Amino acid sequence: MATHDFLTGLPNRALLLDRFTIAAALAHRNKAGLAVMSLDLDKFKSINDTLGHDAGDQALKVISTRLTGIIRASDTVARVGGDEFVLVMLETKRMEDATAIAQKILDSFAEPLSIDDHQLHLSTSIGIAIYPEDAEDLETLTKKSDAAMYYSKGHGRNQFKFYGDGDVRISGDFKSAN
Repeated sequence: MATHDFLTGLPNRALLLDRFTIAAALAHRNKAGLAVMSLDLDKFKSINDTLGHDAGDQALKVISTRLTGIIRASDTVARVGGDEFVLVMLETKRMEDATAIAQKILDSFAEPLSIDDHQLHLSTSIGIAIYPEDAEDLETLTKKSDAAMYYSKGHGRNQFKFYGDGDVRISGDFKSAN
């Protein structure tokens, strides 16, 4: 339990850091990239408020299973907070590699979740940072992917954004798009 989330069985922050350290060392040695994605479920609080925390917990379990079904066995998805997840994708040589996975994740949310005789329609906002272009440590990459995720959330939800996109800033202050 020291390395895994008790509810979903996914890696927690401690195991995420360990796996990232190994992934970054391999990426550095192989002159490859990797992607860090921050995911936050859109309007998840309303599930807990209307259906209760048990329904919210069941939804998190289903979402965790969907996410692990999308990524490769060599990648890592971790639950790092209530409805927040971080993915570390190895061997991300091009932005298109991360784009394809992010789109698969968004597409997986199109299918409703069946929880306690309710059909729940959820979406997620995703932010992506790329190693080594955006940073070389997990803390900074996560801050940058979080900034991109909050930008996605603040500009329509149910989408992904790269940190390197011109409008995303780590401070959370965004310039207007022209």
